[in-house]
Amino acid sequence: MLRRKTIIVLVITFMVTAMMSAFSYLYISQILRLRITNIYESATNLSHQFAYAANIDLPDFSSTKVDTSDAAAMRGKLTEAIQTDVNLNNLLQSASGDWTFILDVCIVDTTGKALLHTSADRVGKVIPPRPEFQQVASARPLQQLRLIYSPSGAAYDVSYPLLFNGTPFGTIRVGVQTTFLKKEVEARVTKAAYLSVASIFAALLLAAAISNLALGPLRQINRNLDSVTAGDTDALSAHESNHDEFGLVTLKIANLGRQIRDSREIFSALKDNVDQLMSKLQDGLMLFARDSRVVLVSAPVEAFLGRPRSELLGRTVQELFDRHSRLGTALLDAFERRRPLSQREFGASGGKRVQVSLDFVQEKTSQIGALLIMRDTESVRRIGDEIEMSRRLSASGRLTRGVAHEVKNPINAIVLHLQLLRNKLMRQEPDTERHMDIIDSEIRRLDRVVQTLVDFTRPRDLHLEELDMRSLLEDVAQLASPEAEQHGVTVERHLPEQPLPVKADSDLIKQAILNVVINGVQSMPAGGTLTISARREDQVIVAEVSDQGGGIPQDAQDKVFELYFTTKKDGSGIGLAQTYQILQWHYGSVEFESAPGAGTTFRFHIPAASRPAEASHEYAAGTTTHSD
Repeated sequence: MLRRKTIIVLVITFMVTAMMSAFSYLYISQILRLRITNIYESATNLSHQFAYAANIDLPDFSSTKVDTSDAAAMRGKLTEAIQTDVNLNNLLQSASGDWTFILDVCIVDTTGKALLHTSADRVGKVIPPRPEFQQVASARPLQQLRLIYSPSGAAYDVSYPLLFNGTPFGTIRVGVQTTFLKKEVEARVTKAAYLSVASIFAALLLAAAISNLALGPLRQINRNLDSVTAGDTDALSAHESNHDEFGLVTLKIANLGRQIRDSREIFSALKDNVDQLMSKLQDGLMLFARDSRVVLVSAPVEAFLGRPRSELLGRTVQELFDRHSRLGTALLDAFERRRPLSQREFGASGGKRVQVSLDFVQEKTSQIGALLIMRDTESVRRIGDEIEMSRRLSASGRLTRGVAHEVKNPINAIVLHLQLLRNKLMRQEPDTERHMDIIDSEIRRLDRVVQTLVDFTRPRDLHLEELDMRSLLEDVAQLASPEAEQHGVTVERHLPEQPLPVKADSDLIKQAILNVVINGVQSMPAGGTLTISARREDQVIVAEVSDQGGGIPQDAQDKVFELYFTTKKDGSGIGLAQTYQILQWHYGSVEFESAPGAGTTFRFHIPAASRPAEASHEYAAGTTTHSD
């Protein structure tokens, strides 16, 4: 691509060349026309002179013996008179010497035979006629040049009739040669060419000077723009900003630079906030501009579409989707018709199922963009299950609190009256003591069950402190070791070297994880390995407990966190529900993966200690937990 300076120089040079060529053509054509006109007039005058000389020197046939009625005799006498006329012969001989453009002069009779000729050897011979010089004189300038340079048109005739008593007797032909015209034109063309070359060279120098003068301020403006781009708006000093056009532009660039710098800082802050917000979202979001180009993409979209965000940003919906898939067909149709989509399920990358909704953004009466939301169908189902679980736990808690309250008072009364009854019967029926002990033991066991329910449903005051998750997991492993040894289970710990800080109630978190660990140990009656591991994912600490037991049956997986649900003969159905509740209190979550015969893995998600309190609430909402 040519530089602007080169373009200016070439344009100016081309203009000068075109002007010089036009002026040279006009100059040469005018000179040539004048010369041709002058030659034509001179040749015409010369033919008139010959005619005049021939007429005045013709004899008076009335006083001679020639029979004037005999045409042949008359022609012979006229021919003799012309050929022997001294003045006419002298004029004929002097014509070609006096005029450089005269090729030859001849007088021919009506048959074309030469009566007189500047070349004596051609007298008496037929002289073929040449093209008339009139066509050269009346032609256009460009045609004149072609005629002059034409090989077949090197000589032309200027003819004038010769009359005797009003009757044509012959013709005077003045031959005009164009060779000298070629020489004159070539000389003038050479002069014009030299002048044109000099003018073009001068134009090049002038164009270079003008381009430097014109583009010099632009180079300075370019340097100023580079300074503004680098953020150095103070580099535009006051002495550069004088009051001419360049100075005014410099001032405006400085002002624009400050505005751009401020806007860039604001945009950078907004972008960081938006990126941070988008990174926390589990839903995939794609924001389209008015021209259907993607301007914003959240991280989950990469997993749904199987393409990085760098390949999505700036592309149109037609470039990203095609009609070979149901999702692409639905989206393209929606954009063409400008109609939204609501909660439709499609297949995505990796065999996932996603729920897709598309809404168009309106500004007054026009659409300025569109928002595409993509949700993992499995996540939506899991979220719904967890919400339902939270609802059930909440309902069970309210019911349990009421029942426990109603049962607790009768139990206390029964215990009191049982003690009175024992004192009376001991004196009358000593054998009843054994039965009274059994009744007392069962009532107290029932009281403990009710107290457990009351403790489960009672709101807790958490004693939060900053702890290392690794230490908590080590303590849990120590607490579970007796049970593990009893079942022949080996407990392995895979913990990182870096601390994993969490802000939690130590006793409650230990209890929550210990419930899962004990269940895992008890699921391997023939022994096996139980693995405890932990890692950090962004601002979340993830702890995992994996066993090699028989797994959780498929029909029971949706109920494992429900209160009182258990698959063990002597289980209470409170442990995992309690674990679920403790994680909720810490704005965390618990989930599991299990396959029959392949063991079970429980994952605990707890916000890292460095996370602000409000961010912990956001995380808890993002993991769809519910707090009573």
